[in-house]
Amino acid sequence: QVQLIESGGGWVQIGGSLTLSCTASGLRFSRYAMGWFREAPGKDREFVAAFTWSGDDTPYYGDSVKGRFTISRDNAKNTVWLQMNNLKPEDTAVYYCAADRNLHFGSNWPYWGQGTQVTVSS
Repeated sequence: QVQLIESGGGWVQIGGSLTLSCTASGLRFSRYAMGWFREAPGKDREFVAAFTWSGDDTPYYGDSVKGRFTISRDNAKNTVWLQMNNLKPEDTAVYYCAADRNLHFGSNWPYWGQGTQVTVSS
């Protein structure tokens, strides 16, 4: 049984930083692409960032977070992180960790965490 457990969400002031983490179990972590998505009220789930599993160390980011967010992973710890800097009110959303054998930017990944709320305000 695949489980993805996120943590690290919360409230942060505009311009602040947060780091989300996601620890996976029940899958061969090093063979899965790991990604972060977010869903704001009334909006579709949006691709935020992802790492493929192929070992080329190339991260992929959604346009709205490029230059502000950084994704990283540690295969030995079965964990992926999302470092979020210079946060804006429009970053407010529930953030989800996801896993798939192949990286893609659609939201139909097979495995999802429960989500963690991030709220950015003054």
